[in-house]
Amino acid sequence: MSTDVESFFDPATFTLTHLVTDPTSKTCAVIDPVLDYDPKSGRTSTDGADKVIARIRERGLTLGWVLETHVHADHLSGAQHITAALGGRIGIGANVTNVQKTFIDIYNLTDVAPDGSVFDHLFEDGETIEIGALKGHVMFTPGHTPACITYVIGDAAFIGDTLFSPDYGTARCDFPGGDGAVLWDSMQKILALPDATRLFLCHDYLPNGRALMTHTTVAQQRAENIHLLAAADGESYAKMRAARDAGLSMPVLILPSVQVNVRAGQLPPAEANGVSYLKLPVNRL
Repeated sequence: MSTDVESFFDPATFTLTHLVTDPTSKTCAVIDPVLDYDPKSGRTSTDGADKVIARIRERGLTLGWVLETHVHADHLSGAQHITAALGGRIGIGANVTNVQKTFIDIYNLTDVAPDGSVFDHLFEDGETIEIGALKGHVMFTPGHTPACITYVIGDAAFIGDTLFSPDYGTARCDFPGGDGAVLWDSMQKILALPDATRLFLCHDYLPNGRALMTHTTVAQQRAENIHLLAAADGESYAKMRAARDAGLSMPVLILPSVQVNVRAGQLPPAEANGVSYLKLPVNRL
């Protein structure tokens, strides 16, 4: 039986949030939720996350998990808002501690422990994950960041930013700790899954104005991904990736998002006036 997945698209950040449900127990998990953020005003809102919450309530589901595939650099996580409304635990890969250490230093964060304890659970490579009666497992798939993981649940895999749609390619590797050769190896792990496995994307950038694509398959990625077809091995891929990354600008929301997402989606503690402030590290990135 095909894994029950619903997808929600955030057009402001081109992010896909996925709702995975066990129909037997009516337990669900939310993967990579978004907190809306306006960089011009510094205001957050919860429209996107509220749509996910409303759907869970409409279907009479119980939230077991909010799962992050990595520390996102292009959107703020809606994990805290969703768990505050519905309960559930927030999980991420165990190597998040490496990312926390890097960005705690860059932002001089004094309130965050670099041990992953702000998350409810840190998944190890190969660890089993349960969503009601559904059982899956975690694969470490670093390269885009050191902490990227893939959740494999039945015939579905939630691959974060390792692979995009075949007509868009693969993830950049120029963030701290990124590595093109490592990403190549991670992609090979994903592509070793059965051909019919559905690969659910974290983003779809709608190249050439085409319709939204929420997922592809292993077979489609092998046959059609423009970056995989352009490289014969990890060395050639890493060279190609480095050349492409050198011409890319930083994501619009990288500065606010990373300092929130290493906190599992929490805003910085409010200061004496009751206001939370985001930092801008000057000349560090």
